[in-house]
Amino acid sequence: MRLEQERYSGSALAELPEVASRARRALLCVATILPAILAWGCSGVVSGQNTVAPPPPPLTFTISGTISPVAGGNGATVTLSGAGSATTTAGSTGTYTFSGLANGTYTITPSHAGYTFNPTNLSATVNGADVTSMNFTDVAQTYSIAGTITPTAGGNGATVTLSGAASATTTANSSGNYTFTGLANGTYAVTPSLTGYTFSPTTQSATVNGANVSGENFTATAQVGPTFSISGTISPILGGSGATVLLSGAAGATTVTDSSGNYTFASLASGTYLVTPSNSGYSFTPVNQSVTISSANVSGVNFTATAQVGHTVALTWNASTSTVASYNVYRSTVSGTGYSKINALPVALLSYPDASVSNGTTYFYVTTAVDAAGVESTYSNETTAVIP
Repeated sequence: MRLEQERYSGSALAELPEVASRARRALLCVATILPAILAWGCSGVVSGQNTVAPPPPPLTFTISGTISPVAGGNGATVTLSGAGSATTTAGSTGTYTFSGLANGTYTITPSHAGYTFNPTNLSATVNGADVTSMNFTDVAQTYSIAGTITPTAGGNGATVTLSGAASATTTANSSGNYTFTGLANGTYAVTPSLTGYTFSPTTQSATVNGANVSGENFTATAQVGPTFSISGTISPILGGSGATVLLSGAAGATTVTDSSGNYTFASLASGTYLVTPSNSGYSFTPVNQSVTISSANVSGVNFTATAQVGHTVALTWNASTSTVASYNVYRSTVSGTGYSKINALPVALLSYPDASVSNGTTYFYVTTAVDAAGVESTYSNETTAVIP
């Protein structure tokens, strides 16, 4: 029994090396497979797709400025040229902005019909930052009316009166030449006068439309034979004193009433004349009078001055559908264009009284809404007010 047990034990012991050898082979196998697994894992990372972030968008900047005063700045066209080109319109306060600009050198040029600008244009270099204060000053363009009175005997020292779109008086020089300067576009009447002379024509109409007007000439003729006068009074004194009285027709002349409202035109030949008074803030009854001289003085050509009644236009509008901080009110005497802002301060209410109106004038109004950032809306619909 013990022998068999020993055989069994010996047999068991003899098998141990074989078992150990298989274990080593197993471990070797594991050791050789593991690097393959690791290598596969690395190859998986290496062969994966790389993601590259897109480049950031290029930086852009702005160029801005103001055109003043607003009379010529509001609605002015501003042109950008150079490294880029664009056109914009200045707002109601004369401000303008060009945005989305790359680095580079640009030229800014404003334009507005009836205005010149100082400077004519400006150069701006964008270099990694916005450019501000590219400012301009606008000057309303003005023109002249000129002419000659011949012969010089009647032209030298003659008084020439301008009326219509503006009023002025000048004296012809020793050659009979005269000039009115600083005139805006409009229609004017030119009337010469000199004691002892009549003029042909007695008055000329001149229309200024974007250019000087010349050649408004007259011929002076010495009066022959006896001369006479036209005289009268404008009352009450409040409207009569210092009033201007214009004579036209067979001869032209201008005079100013004295402190009592009296006036006289002397050295007039026989003929038919028209007498027309004027005084700021007053209307006259009648508006003018036709007077015929027939070998005698004419007196009592009188007028009554009436102070013009002041009027106020009460404007109201509906609230904007957007959030607004205030409103602006614009006025023009031409429908659809030429609006000028009339409120000095922002209007917080939905109404505005315009007391700066003149009698016998038709006005056209629009409003705009302004938000808290100062951005202004486009014009509202237009409304009309007729001042009697």
